[in-house]
Amino acid sequence: MEKDIEKDKKTVVLKDEENVGVVQIADDVVAMIASLATTEVEGVCAMSGNITNELMSRVGMKKLTKGVKVEVYNDSVVVFLAVTVEYGYNIPATCQKVQTKVKAAIENMTGLTCTDVNIRIAGVKVK
Repeated sequence: MEKDIEKDKKTVVLKDEENVGVVQIADDVVAMIASLATTEVEGVCAMSGNITNELMSRVGMKKLTKGVKVEVYNDSVVVFLAVTVEYGYNIPATCQKVQTKVKAAIENMTGLTCTDVNIRIAGVKVK
């Protein structure tokens, strides 16, 4: 399956040569994948200081993508994250785990190439 990527209204369009149909992936979906992957990493307690894992199952998509910005260029994705880490965790090691997990999740679920995962530490939570 060869892909042509088009940018239209914050949606990535994957075209199949066999003319079976079109698959569109909204940028918000890519942002949600990044957010969920980020909060699965031990030491990350919230995205942008507002949402914890317990609350994520109760809120809508817009809340899930808070603290996440994605930019899709051709067939590559750049992700910007704002996270709050728990006190006592090594920030560089935690960020490396987040970058690896987010990159793998986006590439496995969408077929796009994740070139950068940029992280801004928005805060540290003390228990």
